[in-house]
Amino acid sequence: MASSSTELTQVEPTAKEIRLVIAASSAGTVFEWYDFFIYGTLASIIGEAFVPSDNELVRQMVVWAGFAVGFGFRPLGAILFGYLGDKLGRKYTFLVTVTLMGIATAGVGMVPSVETIGMAAPAIIIFLRVLQGLALGGEYGGAAIYVSEHSPPTKRGFYTGFIQASVVGGFILSLAVVLGCKLLIPADVWQDWGWRVPFLLSLALLAVSLWMRVKLSESPVYKAMKAEGQIAANPFVESFTYPGNKRRIFVALFGVAVGLTVIWYTATFSSLTFLTGPMRMEEGVAQVIVAGSALVGLVFFIGSGALSDRIGRKAPIVWGYVATLVLLFPCFWALGWAMEPALAAAEAGAKVVPDTLAVVKIVAALTVLNALSGFTYGPVAALLSEMFPARIRYSSMSIPYHFGTGWFGGVVPLIGTWVVAKTGDIYAGLWYPWAMVLLALVVAVWGLPGGKPRDFSDDHN
Repeated sequence: MASSSTELTQVEPTAKEIRLVIAASSAGTVFEWYDFFIYGTLASIIGEAFVPSDNELVRQMVVWAGFAVGFGFRPLGAILFGYLGDKLGRKYTFLVTVTLMGIATAGVGMVPSVETIGMAAPAIIIFLRVLQGLALGGEYGGAAIYVSEHSPPTKRGFYTGFIQASVVGGFILSLAVVLGCKLLIPADVWQDWGWRVPFLLSLALLAVSLWMRVKLSESPVYKAMKAEGQIAANPFVESFTYPGNKRRIFVALFGVAVGLTVIWYTATFSSLTFLTGPMRMEEGVAQVIVAGSALVGLVFFIGSGALSDRIGRKAPIVWGYVATLVLLFPCFWALGWAMEPALAAAEAGAKVVPDTLAVVKIVAALTVLNALSGFTYGPVAALLSEMFPARIRYSSMSIPYHFGTGWFGGVVPLIGTWVVAKTGDIYAGLWYPWAMVLLALVVAVWGLPGGKPRDFSDDHN
């Protein structure tokens, strides 16, 4: 058993091949996360179409519970597709995941409303969310590892930073498509059936993604392992029996995945819910502001990955955690402060549009949140690839990542909504992500490898 991927005889990809790898992997990741996030972007209208209740809070809770279901099944997808990725190869495994995701997302756009088929409607939606969760459980690990295994060690954080940024890109694309459709489709048609168009567009995105990814060759690390007979017999079992791997999985779960994911979902979906809910901002305006701020924040994801190539993966992540503990509540207080004048001038219950100065303040606060997310998220694909042996890398990386993001991050909007409803304090929902970041900081300081980046070997954690 070879303990390090550096012992394998690999054929180094050319610069042109690396550019294609990054472009195709990033585009596919954007499209797949678009498919997953479009549900959350259209949460309010999904509640109207598929939840049999006139109570807005009940609808919101049920929709976010469905959102969480997709996350809940991501670990199972990580186990299934991680196994296939380590046994059969990186390329063909994430071709399967992107196909499954595209079909499941288009399916949401085809399900009749609850008024037409009754309780079968929400049941079908939940089933499709399960399929989406399974697909996403295999997608991220495949794309991240594929790019990482093509990258030279000195640029691995920079190159994989594009995969990290692609997650945000999927969120931005989901908002952009919804806004574009609203502009082109009359309001009454949008409310009736036009909202289904963003889901159906996933079939076009699927076609583009498959076209790009079919052109790719298999990972050089995987090809070398296969040629030298080093493929793991049972990657799932070996992930928990390989020396030191249980500790690495624990650190990856609680020191990395839990922290980065609660920050990111708080910066995106929680901020959007906060602005359109307690702050009563007009939905389209809020979507433009949140999407624009996330777009600006992309630079921090790529920049943090590049920075980690020079100073190590641990430092930017720990800095991001510490800064989040200090700035999380003040950023949301700033959002509330910026909206106060518009709320005071508006009629009770009416939707409001902030003035230019308020928008500047809101964008500034959201940009800080996205910067915090970028620092903790940017180096992660490179870090997790380097933490685990190549023969079980897909499984060992995907399992903790998707348990952390699925079971701790995916519930951020649901828990936040529930806590605010129970306490009446619009900021009380932030205590959950704050506590999770504190936990992640403690584990990261204790368990993440420090120093300059280096490939996995048995002589370091």
